[in-house]
Amino acid sequence: MPELTNTEQTNFQYHTILLVEDDRKLSAVICEYLQQQGLSMETEYRGDTAIERILTLQPDLVILDLMLPGLDGLEVCRQVRHSYTQPILMLTAKDEDFDQVVGLELGADDYVIKPVQPRVLLARIRTLLRRATPAISIEQHSSLLHFDRLEIDNEAREVRLDQHLVELTTQEYEMLYLLARHAGKVLNRNAIFEALSGIEYDGLDRSVDIRISRLRKLLELNPAKPTGIKTVRGQGYLFVASGWSDHQQVEHPLC
Repeated sequence: MPELTNTEQTNFQYHTILLVEDDRKLSAVICEYLQQQGLSMETEYRGDTAIERILTLQPDLVILDLMLPGLDGLEVCRQVRHSYTQPILMLTAKDEDFDQVVGLELGADDYVIKPVQPRVLLARIRTLLRRATPAISIEQHSSLLHFDRLEIDNEAREVRLDQHLVELTTQEYEMLYLLARHAGKVLNRNAIFEALSGIEYDGLDRSVDIRISRLRKLLELNPAKPTGIKTVRGQGYLFVASGWSDHQQVEHPLC
């Protein structure tokens, strides 16, 4: 994989990365490499102090080690997720018991296995930052999707249900917006994964299903019997425009 071009490095200079890693030697190596690629790096070495640092700094992306002194990475992820919506990239060693499903459900966006391959790490960071940074386009500036009780403002990147702001992670928002833009059309798992990640679906990743489940929990009154985001057996997922009307759901699910 080639290094960043001058243009990409210029764009990366506007991004701040917080690396939470207790191995100071590894931390120094990662920081040096990513700084060479134009990223601004901050470091933290403990899980229990990382929470306040993340919420105060609000970096563009957090690289979070799984095993940390004070508090492990999964617990850090869980505690910050309600107030921090930018990407979280987990680091885990091959011999550590890291459950991808648990990590994604707690709000992690991706993970990289140690020993860290610098170019692999850079590629994952580039992908996450690219998805987290809205593309400038005419569609974005004029895009407001309204489905009765549900409103998606793509310019502000905000979602409201019954006029209540719903806090979504970057990937949850991107998935909801993708489905809503194709309301009435069944999108299969492969198409969703490739549209959001930019890479070919490997047949094993469960992130699409996990985030669909998460969206249902946040937006549907009865996630077990969704009316707005339906599963079409053997085909994929369907965003139903009429599924957000008052007669479908009469109680706010977040209250």
